[in-house]
Amino acid sequence: MSTLHRARTWLTAHPLALDAALALGVLIAMVAGSFIDPHAEHGDKWGARTPSALSIALMVPAAAVLIARRRAPMAVLAATSALTLAELLTGDPRAPVAMSAVVALYTVASTTDRPTTWRVGLLTMTALTATAMLAGPLPWYDQENIGVFAWTGMAACAGDAVRSRRAFVHAIRERAERAERTREEEARRRVAEERLRIARDLHDVVAHHIALVNVQAGVAAHVMDKRPDQAKEALAHVREASRSALNELRATVGLLRQSGDPEAPTEPAPGLVRLDELVGTFHSAGLAVEVARADEGVTLPAAVDLAAYRVIQEALTNVHKHAGEAAKAEVSVVRVGPNVEVTVLDNGTGHTGTGGEEADGGGHGLLGMRERVAALGGALTTGPRYGGGFRVHAILPLKTRTAATEEAVRP
Repeated sequence: MSTLHRARTWLTAHPLALDAALALGVLIAMVAGSFIDPHAEHGDKWGARTPSALSIALMVPAAAVLIARRRAPMAVLAATSALTLAELLTGDPRAPVAMSAVVALYTVASTTDRPTTWRVGLLTMTALTATAMLAGPLPWYDQENIGVFAWTGMAACAGDAVRSRRAFVHAIRERAERAERTREEEARRRVAEERLRIARDLHDVVAHHIALVNVQAGVAAHVMDKRPDQAKEALAHVREASRSALNELRATVGLLRQSGDPEAPTEPAPGLVRLDELVGTFHSAGLAVEVARADEGVTLPAAVDLAAYRVIQEALTNVHKHAGEAAKAEVSVVRVGPNVEVTVLDNGTGHTGTGGEEADGGGHGLLGMRERVAALGGALTTGPRYGGGFRVHAILPLKTRTAATEEAVRP
């Protein structure tokens, strides 16, 4: 760090010392200027005149008051203007006390707004220039009088320009900081949404397949001694369910890979095209499921297709877990106007039916279904059926917000 940079940093941290140095410099400039005669025969001549004691007495307080220019700019401008007027009326020859008023006017213009600068600047320029032209011994058109007008005008304009630039830089910096905060908040929101989505997928996969593995393992243990063939069949179902669980877990966890990681998952997300396969796994586990579909010819968006599959998967898993051994389930997928409606019914004899999850498992499955459907702009209703059993009903729009946006921007 250079000496000049260190000095500038120190003065910025100590504004009172900077103002004191400025006041001292203005005093030196005024005293030096009072020894120059602009009317000398061969141009400005040093020592052609000397300031009077009254002029010195006016220059010292006019410079000293500048130390308070940041804390009370208006009061400092009023004081320096009054001292300048006194010098213009009494000084002969005149001393350049107006320098202090020029600095004070610049401070006012750089720290206030534009209307205030215009009002105060015009008032100061008019008062000082009129006094210099009308009350002094020199002709009204003398260069000293014109100089008072020019210097006060330039001080007001320069101060206003500095204030505008400072406000512009501050606005840019604030806008950049706000944009950075917005980006960080958006990134955190997207991370949270992605975390919830992955959690829902993991829950759906694990809850479904592990429930099937548990049931088939229990069947195998029960019939192992008396009916080994049936036990082998149950163990085959366990192996198949565990393999499916591992494959879906691998595909889900693969979403967390970085872009440069090898062997990214290529298996498509499950959808209603695999509904028969899903129902078959429950048939193997001993749950009777009937399927009715009236969505022929309807191509579902990928997100809607996945949501419909996951809702059916979670609902049937809950039926299998909570509805009792003799329960039956009915699944229907129907196109109704701009929506696809998915309904899962059961006639469970258990105390809680499909909703037993909320009583003993924290309700994460139903909560995950609601979040998944709500993210697509749909609606999910769940509740007990009259006469026993449970009902899960999801309304999924065929045009999600993402699909509508893509269609709007497609040429």
